[in-house]
Amino acid sequence: MKKIAGLITLSLALFLGSAAAQTVCFAYQDLETEFWVAGHRAMIDSLNEQGVEVIERNANEDANRQLEQIRDCIAQGVDGIIIIAQDGASAITIIGEANAADVPIAVFNRPPNPDNPNNAIVVVADNVSIAEQAVQHLADEAAALGLDRKVQPLIMVGALADTNAIGRREGFLNIINANPDLFEEPIEVPTNWDANTALQNLESALQANPDVDMIFTSSDFLFPQIRAALSQIGRWAPKGDPNHVILGGLDGDVTACRLMKEGYVDSTGVQDLFFEADQTVTALLEAIESGETQPNQQIDDPGFALTQANIGEREMDMWGCVLLADQ
Repeated sequence: MKKIAGLITLSLALFLGSAAAQTVCFAYQDLETEFWVAGHRAMIDSLNEQGVEVIERNANEDANRQLEQIRDCIAQGVDGIIIIAQDGASAITIIGEANAADVPIAVFNRPPNPDNPNNAIVVVADNVSIAEQAVQHLADEAAALGLDRKVQPLIMVGALADTNAIGRREGFLNIINANPDLFEEPIEVPTNWDANTALQNLESALQANPDVDMIFTSSDFLFPQIRAALSQIGRWAPKGDPNHVILGGLDGDVTACRLMKEGYVDSTGVQDLFFEADQTVTALLEAIESGETQPNQQIDDPGFALTQANIGEREMDMWGCVLLADQ
């Protein structure tokens, strides 16, 4: 984890003189996935290094609890707020509370819904583009199979109350729909961002459709569930094996890196966690320092796809591979 803190930009040193008296509330919906854990650690380390007092609040995936936690932080007189919201709708409500209290707020990675009327710093991955990049590689692999039939794709869909899940599904479908001669209509497996739900629904989908050729998971944290389901039908196999199912995902976590090295996963869309954490902290501290109580900006992470074709050159650009190397 030392590498994560080291990648936070040196520009934060500008705030050393005044940050000691500042307090930031960092409220997150949970830390279920490696991405959230690593992002949390990066921002906590950075804030601590600047002498900022951090009040942490974990809502345990309860949007109402998170709202109350934010209200409590505001009542304590915090100078700024960082949130990982439960979903896009609850993010709007929380941002509104911060605006009403004139407390600057930054949203990390899980943005408010597009109809948000309030002001916030929003740091977010371009989920549509990142998914498209990852799925395009899967499509190239599918075309190379040379089947005498159309390829059957399957997507594990995230919770559709989450803007991230919506964007990832859109990016996947953009590539599928652009290749009607290659792909059958995709099978959609709901996961609600829950591992048990994902496993149960994937097992049912594979029982009904045992000839699935390609699976895209909207989050890499579900690769263990994919492995379990495919193992049950004898189809967990690396690239080059006739039983191999073309696999892709999105996030860029440790598991995805390991499985790519072992040849099981063909591509994953990578969110630049280090960039996003850096930008979240930097933008919020700038707003606090300047006295801007309702900063309003969106900072986009363009991301990239790590594939079996470019892993030799870009492996250490993926945060999961950095963490794997540190283990």
